[in-house]
Amino acid sequence: MSAAPASGRTPVAAAVYFVLAAVGAVGTWYFNLRFTPTPDAPSYLEGWFANPASSSVAVDVIVVATVACIFYVREARRLGGRWTVVALVLVPLTFLVALAFTFPLFLGLREIALSRERPGPVPRPTT
Repeated sequence: MSAAPASGRTPVAAAVYFVLAAVGAVGTWYFNLRFTPTPDAPSYLEGWFANPASSSVAVDVIVVATVACIFYVREARRLGGRWTVVALVLVPLTFLVALAFTFPLFLGLREIALSRERPGPVPRPTT
């Protein structure tokens, strides 16, 4: 996996995914680092389930993170090559860093890989 497709241009979708990955990492860790234990949430994970609203979001994120990890592994098998390593790195990072970081990162890398498999756009004839 190199950084740019054969055409020399990074697909716009990949760039958007990479920006969202950065926003996801910074946004989640801004709040993670600000976490302070309280009587209602003495630990970080207990904070996830401190009330019905946070519990709903926690279950939502856990399910989506699990599905994303399954997707990483299945897509890695389909794409072959070094993708197995990418999936094996992203699965733990999903739970250790943030799903909001790893999922768009994976999609950006995948977008670049897929753009290399497709032929470039057919030039329009000039009149």
